[in-house]
Amino acid sequence: MGKLTKELRERLDRLSTTNVSDALDALGLKGSTYGVNKMYEGCEKIIGEAVTMKVVAAGLTKSTTHMGVNAIEAAKEGDVIVIDNGGRIDVNCWGGVLSTGAKYKGVSGVVIDGACRDLDECIEMGFPVYARATICATARGRVMEEATNVMVSFHGVQVRPGDIVMGDITGVVFIPQERLEDVIAKAETLLEKEEAMCRDIKSGMSMMEVDKKYNYENMLK
Repeated sequence: MGKLTKELRERLDRLSTTNVSDALDALGLKGSTYGVNKMYEGCEKIIGEAVTMKVVAAGLTKSTTHMGVNAIEAAKEGDVIVIDNGGRIDVNCWGGVLSTGAKYKGVSGVVIDGACRDLDECIEMGFPVYARATICATARGRVMEEATNVMVSFHGVQVRPGDIVMGDITGVVFIPQERLEDVIAKAETLLEKEEAMCRDIKSGMSMMEVDKKYNYENMLK
């Protein structure tokens, strides 16, 4: 069994990426990204363990596999495929056939530091895609898979196989697998404090009074 138990998944599902990002900051961990968002209206929130794929430029060294097939094969139900394409938005690295394969394998979604294509097919089958952009052009002859299930860099964030991926309407965060319970507990504490602040505001307290009561500026210290 992976690190993400049913109980921990349910606790994470009650949180947002902003809650988790704040918890990571409070614990001195890197995991927040920017510029990677859900690619269509109604795209579901995703939570899962990472199956990583590193993409590089095509050249004289030729690929020996269809890009993405190894990641889908390695994934178990509930996992999220994480693609490091260096943030490139001028070339596709994930499309409709791969989305179909991942969907029917039980993969929760794909998170791409780069661009995808065939978004209409993803929408039709309800497969969650988080990326930087969409593009028509094929990956063939432009990029290729270098490795699957290795440590990758996702826009400056270190992501390893089995780290926890979370994506929602605000963005995408990664949680180091060995600190998962710490991060969830901290995020829950911060969420409770913010909810208490909002209740006080709604009950008539001024913003200044609430700010002083909860020492909001120092919440993450």
